Amino acid sequence: MRAVDWCLSAAGAALVMATSSDPRHPAGNMADGSSETFWTTTGMFPQEFVVGFPRCVTISRVAIQCYLVRTLRIERSVSKDPVDFEECIEKDLQHTEGQLQMEEFPLPDFQATYLRFIIKSAFDHFVSVHRVMAEGTAEDA
Repeated sequence: MRAVDWCLSAAGAALVMATSSDPRHPAGNMADGSSETFWTTTGMFPQEFVVGFPRCVTISRVAIQCYLVRTLRIERSVSKDPVDFEECIEKDLQHTEGQLQMEEFPLPDFQATYLRFIIKSAFDHFVSVHRVMAEGTAEDA
């Protein structure tokens, strides 16, 4: 068994849906492993994005690196398609002027095929999400 960040595109993750699209800051930036690149929202709230995994995986911790997010909800699905989501956690984040917000959500080992991140409100008109991480374990084949 080895630790894996299932949200990395290198681990097979895919951004299957995002409510905003800016060609300079596409949603795929959240899965590239870099804090320098990011996805930005364009307009009203809520905004959301869905990360799909290559198969149903076991996750023990979810983390997000973002800017100006006020209220965040994380949901999961174990379905073959991105449907039937259930809420895992909802939290109001602290405003950090001029620096990225780093939030970690320790979760009991749970299964997910998809994670949906819903940004319900923000401290400004736009937010950025630099990285999302879903730490779990992988069976080495």
